[in-house]
Amino acid sequence: MRVWDKRVSIIIAMGSLVFASLVSADPADVTNVHVERYASGRYSFAVTVNHPDEGWDHYADGFEVLGAKGERLTGRILRHPHVDEQPFTRIRGGVRLPETVQAVTVRARCSVDGFVGKKVGVVLPTH
Repeated sequence: MRVWDKRVSIIIAMGSLVFASLVSADPADVTNVHVERYASGRYSFAVTVNHPDEGWDHYADGFEVLGAKGERLTGRILRHPHVDEQPFTRIRGGVRLPETVQAVTVRARCSVDGFVGKKVGVVLPTH
């Protein structure tokens, strides 16, 4: 292998490491979900998210509640960063779900990385 080829290989390898570190940035992780079912049959989801928010350019900006096939049942948009409040809990209440839904998965979204963090599965309370 020529010297030029070795240098190019080294540069590509270094670039790959930098890219890998950017891709594996700290995701928005769901760390806890508390679900309540009201007499009306509606649900409330208290979702705790952990993410090292940096400010308006990089923060946890929402969460979703998904059904068994990955379909979005409900969610909440988080409209500002929580730099000094980690982890934080936000509630999405008044949610009507189909009677056939028995369990859900909750995931959080980061404004930069999207939905790549830890999810939490929850069995819905029946009463």
